[in-house]
This record gives sequence, structure tokens and C-alpha cells, in this order.
Amino acid sequence: MLKRFLVTFFFTLLILIPIAIAIDIAEKIDNFLEHADLTFYQIVDEYYTNFIIYYANTFMPLALFIAVILFTSKLSNNTEIIAITNAKISFTRFLYPYFVGATIITMLSLLMNHFVVPSSSKIRKKFEQTYIKNRSQQNKLKFVSNFSLQLTDSTYIFIRNFNTTGNNGYDFTSEVYDGLKLKSKLASDYIKYNKKDSTFHLTNWRKRIIYKDRDSIISGNKIDTVFNFTPKDLIYQSALSQEMPSDELVKFIDISKKRGVKNLNAYLVELHKRTSLPIASYILTIIAVALAFRKRRGGTGINLAIGIGMMFIYVFLLKISEVLGAVAGVDSLLYVWIPNFLFGCIAIYLYFNARK
Repeated sequence: MLKRFLVTFFFTLLILIPIAIAIDIAEKIDNFLEHADLTFYQIVDEYYTNFIIYYANTFMPLALFIAVILFTSKLSNNTEIIAITNAKISFTRFLYPYFVGATIITMLSLLMNHFVVPSSSKIRKKFEQTYIKNRSQQNKLKFVSNFSLQLTDSTYIFIRNFNTTGNNGYDFTSEVYDGLKLKSKLASDYIKYNKKDSTFHLTNWRKRIIYKDRDSIISGNKIDTVFNFTPKDLIYQSALSQEMPSDELVKFIDISKKRGVKNLNAYLVELHKRTSLPIASYILTIIAVALAFRKRRGGTGINLAIGIGMMFIYVFLLKISEVLGAVAGVDSLLYVWIPNFLFGCIAIYLYFNARK
């Protein structure tokens, strides 16, 4: 049963992937043809290889759900389940090979979610930014405006405008506090980051140092200095979280919290989703087996229709929970797991009902 179950799962997954590729090619063929220097090998190697990795991982729960319904419905229609029941094999024991298969798929999905897919997405998104996205979309990723950041417990910076591609910006300010009291303030009209030695070049700079009884103001045309941040730290977008492996994402969230970034829920949603979605494989397996366990009038078609309908509801709830979980001030962990809690209750009800 385990072998036939896994074969059905991979067969279902292999059906879904070509459909996704065909739809994507039809949508992006014009973008590919616009670039004369873009080769077929480059499209396959940099884009569609990583496209397959991303969507294979995305479709895993759906493929698992459909595979369980198809496989179990076939057993039911062939009256094999009746023979299993007459042999005094309990429903719980009947679920054993399903759970072994779900565990294999869950472990594979966890590995891909936390490590493989983020690295793959970085290459795919870089290709999209170069050849597919228009200039207005690219500029949104390049420029940062009116950005403030807490570097340490006492140091804050503010940048009016910054170009993350050229690593340069305007109207930069760095302030150092002792509690609530300002100790020093450094301001410059222009700032440039040098990747080679990780230094910042300031132009037309002014520094004010505050003492107990007087202030000291010094200025100059150019100066090189070091700050505890890089241009990458200025970009806070949920899309970037998809490109970070989980260990890097956790480190990024911890550093951002220390720096006083107010809303990191979009990153937390991405982190929690990487675990909640694979774990849902167990819940979806129980629901699918319970739906297809008994022979129905209408056969596999009825089971499949009910299953796809429930899967649609699950995906719909998942998307809503992701949006609500990204709102500032809410518990992102709770919202991400809400679809699993709801469908877990359904799975428990169907499980006890099927045991009867």
C-alpha cells in the first residue's frame, strides 16, 4: 500500500507541474522574446529549473490530498477495503501506511521549505527582475525613502533617500543617545557604501558633540567611517523573506528586532508557514482517507469533487491567515496555524466517524 500510495503521489505531482509550466510560458513568452541575448539554456537553467523546485514544493499538499483520494477510492471501488475490514483490521491500523507516506513527504517538504526553496527562489527572482519585471516594479526594489533604523541600544540612523543598486543616498543622519539625552549627531548630504572594505563615504558632513556645558561642532568635505549596517538592511519587504534560508531568516528577524524595526510580521508569517504547511500533510491525509474510505454512489468522481472543494477552502483560509498575520500588532504564529487548527478539528471528527 505504501508503494502504491507514493507512486500515485509522484504521478499526481508530475501532472500538476507541466500544467503550471505551460500556463507560465503562455504568460511570459513575450518577455522572453523581448531580450535577444536571452538563450533557451539560460531560461531553462536559471528560471524553469527553480520554477519547478518552487511549484513542486507548493503543490505537495494538493498532490498528496488528491493522491490519497484517488488511491483510497480505487481500493474502495475494488472492494479491497471490505476485505480489510472483514479481516478485523482497524481503521487506525489501516491508516498506518498512509502516515508513513505522509511522514516521508512531510520531511521532504520541511527540508525544501527551510533550505532548498529559499536558495532556489533567489536565483529565480533575480531572473524575473532582470528579464520579466518592468522598470517601475524594479525601481520599487531599488529605492528606499525616509528610512530609520536602530543600530544599537543608543545609536539611530535616518536616511531620506537611498539607492540599493548604486549603494548611495542623500540626507543621512546618525544620532547617539545616553538614555533620552542626545550625546552626538552626525549628518551628511551624501552617503556612499563601499563593498570592498565595508565603509561609508560621507560628503559635506557635520558632527555635533554635546557636553555638559558646551557643544562642539566640526565639519568637513569628505570622510570615511564605519556603521553597523549594510544597504541590504535597509530593504524590508516580505518578498525578500522567501529568498532567505530559515537560519538566515531567524538571524535577520532577531537583528531587526534589536534595531527597532516595528513590523516584522511578514517575515514571521513566512517563517511559520514553512513548518505549518508541511505539517498539514497529516491533517489532509486523515481527511482524504476518511472521505474515500467508504464506497460511494458516483465513485471516485464524487470523492474527488468533495476533496478538491475542501482543498480550495483550505488554501483560501491559508491566504487569508497570511494576510491577517502580516498586520502589525497581531500574533503571526496563531494566524498561520488557524487553518491547521480548523481542519484538524474536521480531521478528528471524520476520523472518529470513520472508525464506527
